[in-house]
Amino acid sequence: MVDIRASLAAHPVAVARRILGAQIVCRDASARIVEVEAYGSDPAGLWPDPAAHSYPGPTPRNRIMFGPAGRLYVYRSMGLHVCANVVTGPEGCGSGVLIRSGEIISGHQGVQARRRGIADPVRWARGPGNFGQALGVTLADAGADLLDPNSPLRLQFGEPVPDDQISTGPRVGISKAAARPWRLWISDSKAVSPFRPGGRKKRAASFEKIDS
Repeated sequence: MVDIRASLAAHPVAVARRILGAQIVCRDASARIVEVEAYGSDPAGLWPDPAAHSYPGPTPRNRIMFGPAGRLYVYRSMGLHVCANVVTGPEGCGSGVLIRSGEIISGHQGVQARRRGIADPVRWARGPGNFGQALGVTLADAGADLLDPNSPLRLQFGEPVPDDQISTGPRVGISKAAARPWRLWISDSKAVSPFRPGGRKKRAASFEKIDS
């Protein structure tokens, strides 16, 4: 039997690749994860990453990132929507994976109510803020164990997405460590968020070697 929590206690890019295609259940709705971004650790950690929320070290705001893998780390983006992240790496590391976009699988009525005014279901969970809003993620969900089958928010894993169906590129909206190709997405999903100007053309993912 695969120890899922142990598999999440790995390099954030490897975990991001594993999370792609997984389902996340959030109370009355569920979605297939189609776009993610990996973030590393503070300077003393295994994978220093100036773009990570954990880079300054543990604080009251980011302390969940330094806990066990598989927990939910949330934050409010631009004072509006709540963004959902999966804590990764060994405990104390501070790495994580931001869920950027998903395809709604169930709970369409509730999602449509939360995404009022957005008629196209493809757009309901496109982008990290929209993803959180569509699934009804709140700041009160911080620290939820996504691997607990009794948790109101939980991850469900199936077969991994084949490598030739995944693309990689730079992360969105960051100014530090911006060139790292730590954004991964399912190539043919229409729910993936668009590139910002200056984004690198997508390329087939290769997981032979993970660059730090």
